[in-house]
Amino acid sequence: MDSAARDKTQPALPTGSSCPGLEWPEQERAEQLARGAALKWASGIFYRPEQLARLGQYRNREVQRTCSLEARIKSVVQSYLEGVKTGVWQLAQALEAVQGAREALGQARGLLRDMAEAAQTLEPLREQVVEHKQLQALSQLLPRLRAVPAAVAHTQTLIDAQRLLEAYVSLRELEQLQEETCVPLGGLELPVFEGLGPLAEALGQAVEAAAGAAGQLARENPALLVAAVRVAEVDAGCTTSLEQAPRDWRQRCLRALQQGLERVHFGTSLQPGPGELAKWLEALRVALPAELAMAEALVAPCCPPHYKVVQLWAHTLHGGLRRCLQQLLEGPELEEADTFTLLHWVLHVYQGPEMMGSLELGPEADVSDLEPLLTLENIEQLEATFVAKVQAKVAQWLQKALDGEVVEWGREQEPDTDLSGFYHSPLPAIVLQILEENIRVTRIVSVSLEQRVHGMALSELSAFLRSFTDALIRFSRDHLRGEAVVPHYVPYLLATLNHQLALSSSVSVLQPKWVVPGVLAPVEAELDKLQKRICGLVLEALLAELQPLFAALPSRRWLSSPELLDDVCKRTARFCQNFQHVRNPAVQLLLVEAERTVVLQYLSALMQGRLVCRGADERTQAAERMQHDAAQLQELFLGLGLEESVQCVPVLLALKELLNLRDPTLLGLEVAGLRQQFPDVRCEDGPGREETQERLGGANAPVTPQRGSRLRPPGPARRRVPRAAPGRTQLSAGRPAALAPSWSPSTFQPRANTCTLAGLLLPLRVLCLTPDCPQNKVTSPYA
Repeated sequence: MDSAARDKTQPALPTGSSCPGLEWPEQERAEQLARGAALKWASGIFYRPEQLARLGQYRNREVQRTCSLEARIKSVVQSYLEGVKTGVWQLAQALEAVQGAREALGQARGLLRDMAEAAQTLEPLREQVVEHKQLQALSQLLPRLRAVPAAVAHTQTLIDAQRLLEAYVSLRELEQLQEETCVPLGGLELPVFEGLGPLAEALGQAVEAAAGAAGQLARENPALLVAAVRVAEVDAGCTTSLEQAPRDWRQRCLRALQQGLERVHFGTSLQPGPGELAKWLEALRVALPAELAMAEALVAPCCPPHYKVVQLWAHTLHGGLRRCLQQLLEGPELEEADTFTLLHWVLHVYQGPEMMGSLELGPEADVSDLEPLLTLENIEQLEATFVAKVQAKVAQWLQKALDGEVVEWGREQEPDTDLSGFYHSPLPAIVLQILEENIRVTRIVSVSLEQRVHGMALSELSAFLRSFTDALIRFSRDHLRGEAVVPHYVPYLLATLNHQLALSSSVSVLQPKWVVPGVLAPVEAELDKLQKRICGLVLEALLAELQPLFAALPSRRWLSSPELLDDVCKRTARFCQNFQHVRNPAVQLLLVEAERTVVLQYLSALMQGRLVCRGADERTQAAERMQHDAAQLQELFLGLGLEESVQCVPVLLALKELLNLRDPTLLGLEVAGLRQQFPDVRCEDGPGREETQERLGGANAPVTPQRGSRLRPPGPARRRVPRAAPGRTQLSAGRPAALAPSWSPSTFQPRANTCTLAGLLLPLRVLCLTPDCPQNKVTSPYA
């Protein structure tokens, strides 16, 4: 079609002349902008008058430019109008084509409707064709389908007879027949195959049962175990076209192996009862290595290598034992014997060469990554329980031993002696044996348990020593009050001193090598207190013997006759005879303190003011008597075994020299010399009254006089001297505190020059004064 023909077919477009009322806002705005720009340009060009001469040229140039723009605009508009005409023509052609396609589609729809009606009439024929095909397939499989019930019964018989491989082959044939039947029947399941599911489950249970008894079958019927494992492995590699859940007989077989193994060794009926834990653990010590050896020798050859039978056996036995022990710990609390046995078995026997650490256990067992049987919390709990129960029993045993010893104190016979003649009792050996055996036994378990038991033993020993001290205090109190008079009171006190010495010398056996120095300090402190208490009680008994005799000193009879001191020496010798049954160095300590006590009582009697020296002759006589008494006392204690270097009697000889002074003006020099010869030495007092009260029942309990403390003689208060009659010299009352009896609880060694004189010198200065001397009033501070 040429352009003329196309122009005829194209519709005419309205123009501006044919539509006078049509206006474009953009055109008007563009015109305004052009006018504004032109005015701006003209005002700039014609701003000066000389430019007006060229107005014609500017007008001609603008006219040419305007004509050129109008020509270009007309060309663009003409091109645009031609494109619009072409588009309108194409739209008209497309409309005609669409109308033709619509008519063709309507005709096709009518044809399809007619064909659907024809297909519905053929549907019964199609169903008949499908039924024909199914009947044809069934007719071909009918002989085999008729044999299915008999095959199912035969397979069940094979399962019951434990012929697992034959049963599995028969089952697979039936399942293949089922698949061949289901495909042509379109997935339709025939009733004849309903028994295959229970039959497969029965075979799976038979495989599980055989795997669960693997240990027994490996010894008695390994063929059955091999058959069961082969059935599980073959079934794991088979696939089926039927939509059935996987049987997973391999995993069931492995689980059955583990469950059967745990049931054999850790079944509920095999759990240990009270008191049977040791027997149960011993049986496991024998059974578990035998089980692993059997698995490696008999079970592993019956299974594929990827089963890792030895590793499976080791991990299963370990896991079952671990769960069993956890259940045991969650149950009733174990006794101390069972707790000790369990800790030793878990930490040493199980990991030892007899079980999991055996060299015969190959690397295939892979026991290196096994979890510990007991966690750290379990071990700490067991150790704490064991220590608590052992502590209760140790306290009971020690108290029972102490009660038996206290009963022995009231016997009519003297204490037993050993072959050397020393007082002896099995109590120290019993106490140390109880504690040392408990510590020694725990060393085979762990260092932590040994440390716990060691701390418990030291604590119980300290408590036992405190109880022993309290029992001694009650024993002495009852005896002195007359509530329970003991025939051999002093010998049993001396026997307890031997007990203290035996404990002190043997307590080092309770100190292992790993113990830091100073751990035994509390026990040693309690031993020192006990020694101090015993010495105080013995010296108190000696004072009770001697105080009635010293009541007659000094007197005229004393100046003229040695009978009074002879009685003192006899009674002291008789009292100290029992010291020979005390072991060294405690006997030296007792002799030192006994001599000190006698000397102090002697001096205290002289200071009571009962004798007044009326002249130099009487002072000389008193000095001679003191010299004789000092020699007698020195001979007495030397005969008893006291070392001469630690004697206290030289104090009396020094005082005798003061009595022999003829010139009282020299007294100050003599006193200064004696101060240098006997320097002051003070010692701590024994346990105080408050401590005794607290141990015997509180502040309201009756309290006996303080034992082991400073001994004060009766009479006027210290440094308060009653005046003598005019012209007479009187002994000073009271006594110095520096002469208090003392002993060192921290050592058994007596000290040289343990008595002091300085505090006694000033009160005794009046003993040296001559009544007629004019210097008496100046020299004596007590005049």
